[in-house]
Amino acid sequence: VLALLWLAAASLPTAADTTDRFIGTVLFMRHALAPGFGDPDLFSLQDCSTQRNLDATGRAQAQVIGAKLAAADIKISAIYSSHWCRCLETAQLLGLGDVKPFDGLNSFYQNHAPRDATLAKLRHKLDSFSTSAPAILMVTHSVTIRAITGLSVASGGVVIYDLKTGTARELSLSSL
Repeated sequence: VLALLWLAAASLPTAADTTDRFIGTVLFMRHALAPGFGDPDLFSLQDCSTQRNLDATGRAQAQVIGAKLAAADIKISAIYSSHWCRCLETAQLLGLGDVKPFDGLNSFYQNHAPRDATLAKLRHKLDSFSTSAPAILMVTHSVTIRAITGLSVASGGVVIYDLKTGTARELSLSSL
């Protein structure tokens, strides 16, 4: 049993392995759990009470994900978020640093933001990032992640997007 435990511990990535693994990447995270679908009819970007928001489970989920990312010692050089309250709250509850709202991460689902202009801003921002810099975290929506990476993730899901190759894969938070 001790030998198996030693082998399991030896196979875990070191902090340096984890840090290096994310150089030149963007971590796209879908906001934590916000029950429902879409946004209410009276949606206003300036009024969180008109939006679909995180519940207690979603807030706890964001904190757990932030703790896992911090424990993995992933160097994050910047954190960006959609202007939606559920994304901003998720990004803040991660507890990983200052959050910068960025409209290139806004949701164009239900036409609350213009799809082509939003994605153009996001692509321009992605092109401005260094492929040799620490990871950048972007908290956004499923529709935005899917448009850039081709992948769909559940609430709180994270996609690793390689800036050099444009390839993407889902990050298993349980492997951190």
